[in-house]
Amino acid sequence: MLPSGTFSDLPWGFNDMSAVRSKICGITRIEDALAAVEAGADAIGFVFYAKSPRAVTFQQASAIIKALPPFVTTVGLFVNASRAELGEILEAVPLDLLQFHGDENAAECEHWHRPYIKALRVKAGDDIAAACDAYPSASGILLDAYVEGIPGGTGEAFDWSLIPQGLSKPIILAGGLTPDNVAEAVARVQPYAVDVSGGVEASKGVKDHAKIQAFIKALM
Repeated sequence: MLPSGTFSDLPWGFNDMSAVRSKICGITRIEDALAAVEAGADAIGFVFYAKSPRAVTFQQASAIIKALPPFVTTVGLFVNASRAELGEILEAVPLDLLQFHGDENAAECEHWHRPYIKALRVKAGDDIAAACDAYPSASGILLDAYVEGIPGGTGEAFDWSLIPQGLSKPIILAGGLTPDNVAEAVARVQPYAVDVSGGVEASKGVKDHAKIQAFIKALM
């Protein structure tokens, strides 16, 4: 049973609603993007956040996207980006989906008139349902681990039991996922999709192709 929400809102959806979608994030190299696609990933993510070790320029992202086959969703991750910065990137990079990982409110996310997902960093005591409801126009909500001062990409998992049932949006599960634990995570949380970065890396920003294959295989 998948969580409630309008799954058709998400651009990487397919007809088989029993499948768990996958996104490989923090892509910095063409060969890693192609390996992710070959393994069966539905989406790849680019980090446009200068403080991240996986950050890319819009020139890098554009070159990678040009090398992709069709029907692969491209996602841009932003953390409290200024409108000038985000506008420049969107003019240069053909992104399908925006992922906001900072303190952006719904109005700021909606400003670009593009499909978006909002990341929430989960910790004990959070009202996740209310936080989801604060973004009624979001295509989905990404749940990640809360680590003070770090907006994401920590490689740490959180307590999945904190996620309530019946959330109003499709849920993308992130935070500390690996080929070894993703099957258990899916069984327990039953998300719409999973998002991984560090869990399939050889080093920060460089993907391990065997780990990507193992991660996707664990979802099947």
